[in-house]
Amino acid sequence: MVENRHWFFRLLPHVVLSIGVFIVAFPVYVAFVGSTLDAATIANGQMGLIPGSHMFENYYRTLFVGTAGTTRQPVLAMMLNSFVMAVTIAGGKIIISILSAYAVVYYHFPFRMAAFWLIFVTLMLPVEVRIYPTYKIVADLGMLDTYAGLAVPLIASATGTLLFRQFFMTIPDELMEASQIDGAGPVRFFIDTVLPLSITTIAALFVIQFIYGWNQYLWPLLITTRDSMQTIVIGIKKMIVTQDALTEWQLAMTTAVLAMLPPVAVVILMQKLFVRGLVETEK
Repeated sequence: MVENRHWFFRLLPHVVLSIGVFIVAFPVYVAFVGSTLDAATIANGQMGLIPGSHMFENYYRTLFVGTAGTTRQPVLAMMLNSFVMAVTIAGGKIIISILSAYAVVYYHFPFRMAAFWLIFVTLMLPVEVRIYPTYKIVADLGMLDTYAGLAVPLIASATGTLLFRQFFMTIPDELMEASQIDGAGPVRFFIDTVLPLSITTIAALFVIQFIYGWNQYLWPLLITTRDSMQTIVIGIKKMIVTQDALTEWQLAMTTAVLAMLPPVAVVILMQKLFVRGLVETEK
């Protein structure tokens, strides 16, 4: 028998959810409105909540011409740098994590659990902790101002290894035995059986790591010295000047709106796989 709850208790979750959506979405809307106004309107404190008539002008100038401040690079180039960095980090983390987890679960070599726990311990050493030695190695290898320098030091992921290991342990042993009976070796079993079963986990990890790589600030700030290699997060910071020049807030807000689009697009396009990869317990 279905309980007939009072209308207030049926309405309350929707009200709470609506308030939460408003709190999250309102600053985004304000940034979008600011990206459609001219500099004088924002500088004079006359910015309202209705979009202006300078949207196409601001977005064209931001994407293809460049902005003021301490950076004058077109934002399209910054977005390309951020995209390459994010995709490389996400793809590299997935490849390294899935192979290391496969080795730990299916290969019975000496000290394999010690190797796994050694990988797991690296969670206590984030980039911020090992920033100086990492920078020193990258500089000595001549990888400053390169895509490799931006992405390679951030590729290893103990979290991804743990995630794949836990998933591989749920795969029935009968599948491996059937694969061995058919004459398939470890590589064929990985490609034909394990990899297809891991699609949802791969998608979930890709979304998380893509956003992680896209939003990186400290490492790109240290590793890049040329404006042509800076990412969009660094570009937003450099657009906000405090001396000798007036910040073009309409272009800064335009850049902020553009910076949100790729992560949002990745989440929307991979939403079903992402949710299944996080909530499924029986693969």
